[in-house]
Amino acid sequence: MFTNQFISVKLNHSIPLIINMRPSVIAIYFIAFLFSCNNQQKNPDVSNIKISLATDRFERHLFDTTANNLFNYILRLQDNEPSFTGTYLTTILNVDPSWPVDTAADYVNGFIKAYRPVYDSTEKIFRDFTPYEKEITKGLQFVKYYFPGYQIPGKIITYIGPADGYGDILSDDALIVGLQHHIGKDFSLYKTQQVQQTYPEYLSNRFEPGYIVVNCMKNIVNDLYPEKTGDKPLVDQMVEQGKRLYLLSKFLPDTEEYKMVGFTKKQLEDAYAHEEVIWDLFVKNSYLQLIDKNIIKNYIGEGPKTPELGEGAPGNIGSFSGWQIVKKYMQKNDATTLQQLMNLDAQLIFQGAKYKP
Repeated sequence: MFTNQFISVKLNHSIPLIINMRPSVIAIYFIAFLFSCNNQQKNPDVSNIKISLATDRFERHLFDTTANNLFNYILRLQDNEPSFTGTYLTTILNVDPSWPVDTAADYVNGFIKAYRPVYDSTEKIFRDFTPYEKEITKGLQFVKYYFPGYQIPGKIITYIGPADGYGDILSDDALIVGLQHHIGKDFSLYKTQQVQQTYPEYLSNRFEPGYIVVNCMKNIVNDLYPEKTGDKPLVDQMVEQGKRLYLLSKFLPDTEEYKMVGFTKKQLEDAYAHEEVIWDLFVKNSYLQLIDKNIIKNYIGEGPKTPELGEGAPGNIGSFSGWQIVKKYMQKNDATTLQQLMNLDAQLIFQGAKYKP
């Protein structure tokens, strides 16, 4: 539920405008509708772009109950995935390389026993991973279309790790999917205090199978354009996040927007319905050119809500507004390539968009 309690001046000017324009409003809307239909951009045909992608179900090898000597079995795993096996043991499971062999084996075996129910649950949902591989492949076709020089990962590696640890990762040659974060938001493990401390409900609500492809493409976006930190005004940071969301939407043109921005479907609907109210939060409080990190963090980045907009308003609302600014800019500058957009100064985009919902 969005509110506009923070607005000091009521926006009543729209009422007389509607009254004055009543004789021609239907014609204007009809023309606008025709214009939008004729100018709607079609997605490029990427069907002929070849992507070679294989999936390795690492968790199946690890949870194989036929292994008698766990340590030797892990060494055999390393023959299949030498780079990921080391990352899995030391980074994801936090096995100390200095531990004796028996200690390390007991530690890993303890994890396997504790997470057997998680593995069984993922096997029910992801017994056939082919549909996700196809979706990821399609996303990579769009990546290759827009960025032909980018080195596309050649494989997908699925794994199961601690639910309060890492999730989906991008390595030099693989998209790595933590299935423990995609079992469904109501999975009992996600409700435990240990997991909630790391992934509170507004984050664990996205622990659904449908976010696998979104997360994979987000990691590609981050690889193409690593996030830059620095003391930039709020509006610059909003636009930078908007650029990333715009790029993500080009890689996933058939994916619902709410998944890309991390809102619920209802939250995104409300955000569009109250787009003017959201923008006024930044304008009327003179936040746009603010550099105060303590204020900026309330509007950029993950968060449970935006209190000024009401209890139902999501966090990261600044990224939503930044996305709309970028959309407006690209509507006015449709010849701009994605590479050009991503390299454009945020202030130039903001000024050029003339965004006013």
